[in-house]
Amino acid sequence: MNIFELYLEKIKSIIVDLNKKNELLIPKTLNGINAEIPPIKFDCDISTNVAMVLSKLNNKSPIELAEQISPIIKDQDPSIENINIVKPGFINIKFKPLFWSNFIQDIIVNANTFGINKNEKKFNYLVEFVSANPTGPLHVGHCRGAILGDVISNVLTFNKHKVTKEYYVNDYGNQIINFTKSVYFRIREVKFNESFPIDNSDLYPGDYLIDFAKNIISSNSDISFNNYEDISEKLTTLSIEQGLLLIKKNLNSLGIKHDNFVSEKNIVVNKEVDKVIKFLEVGDFVYRGKIKAPIGENNKEWVEREQLLFKSTDFGDDKDRALQKSDGNWTYFASDVAYHNNKLKRKFDVLINILGADHAGYIKRITSVVEAMTGKKNRLICKVSQLVKLIKDGKPFKMSKRKGDYITVEDLISEVGRDATRFIMLNRSNDAELEFDFAKVKEKSKDNPLYYVQYCYARISSVFRNINKKVSEKIIIKEFNFDYTKEEIEILKKISQWPKCVEISSNKLEPHRVPVYLYELAQQFHHYWNLGKDDETKRFISKDKTISEDKIALLKGVSIVIKSGMDILGVTTPERM
Repeated sequence: MNIFELYLEKIKSIIVDLNKKNELLIPKTLNGINAEIPPIKFDCDISTNVAMVLSKLNNKSPIELAEQISPIIKDQDPSIENINIVKPGFINIKFKPLFWSNFIQDIIVNANTFGINKNEKKFNYLVEFVSANPTGPLHVGHCRGAILGDVISNVLTFNKHKVTKEYYVNDYGNQIINFTKSVYFRIREVKFNESFPIDNSDLYPGDYLIDFAKNIISSNSDISFNNYEDISEKLTTLSIEQGLLLIKKNLNSLGIKHDNFVSEKNIVVNKEVDKVIKFLEVGDFVYRGKIKAPIGENNKEWVEREQLLFKSTDFGDDKDRALQKSDGNWTYFASDVAYHNNKLKRKFDVLINILGADHAGYIKRITSVVEAMTGKKNRLICKVSQLVKLIKDGKPFKMSKRKGDYITVEDLISEVGRDATRFIMLNRSNDAELEFDFAKVKEKSKDNPLYYVQYCYARISSVFRNINKKVSEKIIIKEFNFDYTKEEIEILKKISQWPKCVEISSNKLEPHRVPVYLYELAQQFHHYWNLGKDDETKRFISKDKTISEDKIALLKGVSIVIKSGMDILGVTTPERM
């Protein structure tokens, strides 16, 4: 039962009926009317803005209109205890205790669908995330973006949208040439005991390339590796394969699996760049011109060259963007334009890109070109994954088990585990920097949100073990006629807000709301659990080892939501801790 959807429809039905009786004017669309979670200061369960939305149209004050509508809402629903009107015109609804008994019954009966917003329009999404160069292992910077993309996908999937998870493989350009050469020199090192040219700044120095080299040598006995030019094309393919195998291993360690891996090289080779540029030319979105020196650049050193430019300033960008270099080669942006055109041809309703903090400046140009190609805004939504600051022993922490100045995904998981990595990386909004404190994520206290949520589920599981049941089993309760206490109703109210959490997380693509909500629910549960130390009536298990059906139902409701939320996050719910 989504009480907010339910009462929004009831309120809309009432005002439509009043309109038919010529007692109320209503607009053509009722989209502005809502039923929301009330502020904590209000002693109520649902708050609606209906009176404020309709006041101007009806030439009445919001308070006056609320006084007209409120009695009708209450008269039509016997489960409402009272309705209060609060300035500037909110109608606040409070339910009778019996309502919550019926509510928890519905949750238990419909456990598999609780939280899904049935009235929300469903879309076909493409979520592109990570898309790191296949030149080495994923590091912490990639880690947060990977988890963000995965959980956004999970939230949308939970809410019954169609979702495809995609990885764009940057397997074309100078970085791949340098990467292949790096692998070649590592092969020479392994096979012929030659020194790796460590002073060459164009090369990738990581020791992980030694493993790549060994794997390639053992699987390709027919290749001599005597001359780079003779084998460069073949070695490029083999090197990228090794890079992707490592990346997929890293992603698997995080519990992430993509549906598609799309090659930049294939897009270029298949002339998709040429085709999309012609399309933009026909639409008069490109021209040949020169770009002035960027702000802060030494104008004396900047050379203005005539290039093929996209008119991104027509869409609000600060300058037009180069599609083709003066030497005739396509820019990275041109390849990216072709890739997004490729996405659009696959008929997705909405495209979502998860970008690292260093790509924030790239958003305007790519959203602009998608708008140019479609004639629509918001076909492409970009979410930026901000930086992660690692803290160990109270100090900034950088390390790697291999050479380099970064910590890899594997390093992080081996240190704190997958659950902590996923939960904590998502525990703050993606557009804010995140501190990841190794000590705190290992604490067994309320200061560690992961532990606190998992411990909540484990405590519930322990109660069910005392009645020889598993928390995941279906429970049968003959009659739902419980007189829940104030403290228990507060927990039930929090449970009722789960669909609203899913709705906002889905609509705004803000999955951090899920762990925040789960922590708040766990807090309420643990508080109630601790009350049982001094008040036997609040204990889940009595002295004679029995448990009342109202307590069983309450526990089951909390467990359903915790399990649903943790599944969305890709985090386990242990039954013992």
